[in-house]
Amino acid sequence: MTDIEKIQEIIQQIDWLLSVNITPNDPEFQEWHSRTERFLHNKYGADSIELKDFQKYTFFPKLAKAPRDKQLLKLLIYDKCHSDLKTIKNLFLDNLQDMQDEETEAAKMQPVEQDCIERIFTRFRKVALQLTRRHDGRNTLCIKDEYDVQDLLRALLSLYYDDVRPEEPTPSHAGSSLRSDFLIPEIEAVIEVKKTRPSMTDKSLSEELIVDIEKYQAHPNCRKIYCFVYDPDMILRNPAAIKNDLEKKHEGLVKVFIEA
Repeated sequence: MTDIEKIQEIIQQIDWLLSVNITPNDPEFQEWHSRTERFLHNKYGADSIELKDFQKYTFFPKLAKAPRDKQLLKLLIYDKCHSDLKTIKNLFLDNLQDMQDEETEAAKMQPVEQDCIERIFTRFRKVALQLTRRHDGRNTLCIKDEYDVQDLLRALLSLYYDDVRPEEPTPSHAGSSLRSDFLIPEIEAVIEVKKTRPSMTDKSLSEELIVDIEKYQAHPNCRKIYCFVYDPDMILRNPAAIKNDLEKKHEGLVKVFIEA
């Protein structure tokens, strides 16, 4: 379930609580409150404005002295609870609108972003071959290993992006950390680069990429993961299967390019 769907669910639950004349003492309210607080904590953090704003609402009236009339007290609690619920609903509606606007804007940008990166990946071999055909056989960059692939790829990425950060560390995952090959902050994308070697198999490559992808998902600035595999010697037996399996498993997050 996406964050947008979770917020929509919270709003729907508020509508239901209002419809059944709920009070803060009811278990249904307490369950909703706990779940909503946990969502805000997980999404925005323990010190976030969003969580602190939510925690400001007590849902109980502030009374210098509780009235002796139990019906009156119950009515005051009911009114305060429903007033706070309506206010919080409006806050979530505003938040939902902001997130939907951001998603729409990201969707507009994605085709441009993807087109630029795909063009680089699909033409990488052509550029690498062109570099070997220098006038009078002058020295050039020969793609012998993964570091050579990274050097040329970074130069090509700089055609479209000003900030291409190499060797960006990711947060710790299962007791270890990992460095992605490139991070492009403006599009919140991580690029992992591989070059096949004689000892590499389809299975070993898939396993390496799966481990990398799982770690990159924890990166705070990672919205998209591009896996670029350069296979000039056509070592891989079924590159299409590797691509399809990884993209299907991480649909919407991972794009795999295997260029021979």
